Amino acid sequence: MLEEVLGCKWTVQILMRVREGIHRPGALERSLPGLTTKVLNERLAKLVRFGILHRQAYEEIPPRVDYVLSPFGERFVVLLDEVDRLSQEFQKGIK
Repeated sequence: MLEEVLGCKWTVQILMRVREGIHRPGALERSLPGLTTKVLNERLAKLVRFGILHRQAYEEIPPRVDYVLSPFGERFVVLLDEVDRLSQEFQKGIK
């Protein structure tokens, strides 16, 4: 599962932006230069399918959709933070 979820360079960046409070697809795309709409939509769908993000659609005109971390997603990003800390320690150790 981990490889399938993290198999794209954008996944972690998308998750970090959602955690920081960027919940709308358009805002996510604008906050990540180089990320295409197609890739963003694919990653969001996969993160929802794996239960990491929750998709909230509002019955408004115009339609509005937000993405938020699920309870599992909250735990998942803590794991990513720990991997980042270990990576930083490793980088310091090889210098």
